[in-house]
Amino acid sequence: MKGKQIGGWTLENIGFAALVIAVTALFGWMLTPYFGAILWGLVAAIVFRPLYLWLTKQFGGRKGIAAGVTLVLIVAVVIVPAALLGASLVAEASGLYERVQNGELDLGAILVKGVNALPGPLEGWAREYRLTDPERIRTMIAPGLSTGLRTVAGQALTVGQGALSFLAALGVMLYLTFFLMRDSEQLGERFRTALPLDPTLRDELIEKFLTVVRAIMKGTVAVAVMQGIVGGLIFWMLGVEGALLWGLMMGFFSLIPAVGTGIIWVPVALYLIATGSFWEGAILVFCGIFVIGLIDNLLRPILVGKDTKLPDFVVLIATVAGLELFGLTGFIIGPIIAALFIAVWDMVTQVRGQHIKEDAAKA
Repeated sequence: MKGKQIGGWTLENIGFAALVIAVTALFGWMLTPYFGAILWGLVAAIVFRPLYLWLTKQFGGRKGIAAGVTLVLIVAVVIVPAALLGASLVAEASGLYERVQNGELDLGAILVKGVNALPGPLEGWAREYRLTDPERIRTMIAPGLSTGLRTVAGQALTVGQGALSFLAALGVMLYLTFFLMRDSEQLGERFRTALPLDPTLRDELIEKFLTVVRAIMKGTVAVAVMQGIVGGLIFWMLGVEGALLWGLMMGFFSLIPAVGTGIIWVPVALYLIATGSFWEGAILVFCGIFVIGLIDNLLRPILVGKDTKLPDFVVLIATVAGLELFGLTGFIIGPIIAALFIAVWDMVTQVRGQHIKEDAAKA
């Protein structure tokens, strides 16, 4: 006896579909604590796949060895330098925080010195808004700056207390990356078979996802890292205090379209010029325009090539929203979701247009 049908579905089919959705949601909820590790493992497998394929050929098709060597290179080239940079950043932030707290670094006096060196009209405007009062400036900026530095400095204690969780997440990421690279063909085929979409639309959507991930990592993250490193080195060579922090901030702001690194180096250059360090300020302006600024224009087209490029306003909204909702990983998740949104609606437009043409032809 066949089960009762509801709109073409039997009760057994409805029950099985409900079971699949419930079990999938439960499994996703269970993996929530390691969401970031899983995401980065997937991203690493996608980005480093060309290297893995090349190593597979070099090792005569032995996929396990190729995946293992790729994993070692990821640790040596990406994870270890990132850990060392993080430790140096925390140490520098801690030192600056202590100096601010002890009064050794008087931010109010430093800014007043810059204001006093401004040209007449600008200085008059600054006096009108009481920007020449060290105590007022100190009251305005000290709490926010101290909070920021204390947050960064406090990560040393947080990392120390959560070392086991951090190592577990790192282990999950590396373990997942290994198997995603080694078994990518089998896993990809099973995913394609299980995905309930038209094969043409399914393959187009998967390709779009892979393209966007590669474009973000190569054309956004790589450029941000380069701009942060170059900017930090320039600040260090010019003797600007906290060069590592400035470099990190430039790298972060370069991720956000319409903002860029200028929000950091322009005020610093103006301050140097206003306080009498004319040559240092001029060098920083030159490097900001012709070195830091050109990295994006020259490096991004080379790294991204013909990969999908979203409109800047979409990237801006998606990046800011992603950072707000998902934290640091949001600068990847936001643009990916935006790109998939655009891709899906492009598909809807194509399918609808095709149906309209077919209906018009029949009429």
